[in-house]
Amino acid sequence: MTRSEQPLAAGPVSAPLRGKVRIEEVARAAGVSAATVSRALNSPGLVSEARRRQVATVAQQLGYVAHGAARALASRRSRALGAVVPTLTNTIFADAIEGFQQRMEAEGYTLLLATSDYDADTEYRRARTMVERGIDGLMLVGVSHDQRLYELLEGSGVPFVQSWAPAKASPWPTIGYDNATLARVVVDHLVGLGHREIGVVTGLTQHNDRVPARLAGLRAALRRHGLSLPEGRVVRTAYRTVEVREAFRELQRRGKLPTALIANNDIVAMGLMVEAAAQGIAVPRRLSIVGVGDHEIVAHLQPPLTTVRTPKTTIGMMAADYLLARIRQQDFALPAELPLELVVRGTTAAPPRHRRKDPGP
Repeated sequence: MTRSEQPLAAGPVSAPLRGKVRIEEVARAAGVSAATVSRALNSPGLVSEARRRQVATVAQQLGYVAHGAARALASRRSRALGAVVPTLTNTIFADAIEGFQQRMEAEGYTLLLATSDYDADTEYRRARTMVERGIDGLMLVGVSHDQRLYELLEGSGVPFVQSWAPAKASPWPTIGYDNATLARVVVDHLVGLGHREIGVVTGLTQHNDRVPARLAGLRAALRRHGLSLPEGRVVRTAYRTVEVREAFRELQRRGKLPTALIANNDIVAMGLMVEAAAQGIAVPRRLSIVGVGDHEIVAHLQPPLTTVRTPKTTIGMMAADYLLARIRQQDFALPAELPLELVVRGTTAAPPRHRRKDPGP
């Protein structure tokens, strides 16, 4: 029996914490030759299925990925940066990607972009494909990712940066704003207007760490004013208008409609405005609504939306700056958090003095 046909050594394989894993390390751990590893990963038809699975398992445990660009470029640089975002239907991510791309293109880099649809498995697979294609750096959204993804990036040596969260939210490099700060700004505005009955229409929590962080911030901000946020006043929804409108009606079914609603983002806020208008509920005389994001269109609604302007483009630009610095082996200090701005427009006002039964359609 040749060395390449030796059985897989028993026991788990520990992944190294730093540095790119070499094919020789995979071969040694699997008890096969480097040529067998190469065939199993690149030409699986040339080896048995059992051998392919054996090598693939060890490669994943070690965090090994084939560096496609390195095989073609002596510099081991593809001059491509990758980004995986949850969706592009929410333009806050599109704006961040625009800033990311502007910065990297100015330095001669190309963008590889993928979406995860808020699914951790999909994010891992698409990020892995990018790493295998030889990207020089990667931007991710949020700070909650599959452990396999962190191991992949550590094992491959590809620099990465997380976004849409403050630096303190993760031990890994992160650029964004603090949801506790955002929540405090919104709550202080509404309470200052006289609101005491406040509801929240937020997003689904699957692979979205921003939602629970913002909810925790809202509850903390309300407590500062001696108020609470009962679970019955929190409704979760997908970011589609028909589902946001149903979330509005669900809130009504649970009891008296609050005098103010905080939306997780401007898309949700616009859906709430559509349903309020359909039911003849006046905004802001009867109901105040606040969004997050400051999409371009919300200033042109009737009434124009009160919202929090988030540093969308800045997040993308600084993420690119960080990755480019890492590639050049230069230091780059990410800020603790980026500033936010409350933009007061026409959808917030003092609450009605005397509450009556909610009007129907």
